Amino acid sequence: MFHQGRGNAIFTAAAAAALVLCAVALFDGEAAEAASFVVGDAKGWVFNVNDWPNGKSFKAGDTLVFNYNPKIHNVVVVKESCDFNSCKVPAGATVYTSGKDQVELVLGQNLFICGTPGHCQVGFMKINVTAA
Repeated sequence: MFHQGRGNAIFTAAAAAALVLCAVALFDGEAAEAASFVVGDAKGWVFNVNDWPNGKSFKAGDTLVFNYNPKIHNVVVVKESCDFNSCKVPAGATVYTSGKDQVELVLGQNLFICGTPGHCQVGFMKINVTAA
């Protein structure tokens, strides 16, 4: 005959503690996987950077680092494809101007343009980054 006793309670508590530790380890492991990417690599956020994301894999939580001369460029986060395609800075857009900006990617499409007149349109200073 099988009897449940204190031994089973100890085992259950140990198993629960082990599950909690595994969950914490998994969570920490995912956070540790976030990567940082310098937009435009060594050249930075400059003209003709629009193809820079090609061939790269991005995840939500990764960080894009925008290095540029803040006297002539900026980084504008746009939410709509029409603003991205037309290089329009919408009212209320987030605009970065430090020259060393770090932006965390969100799941899905992340759209960035230079808001200096003509830079996006003529100089192809815009990137479309899709984060999984």
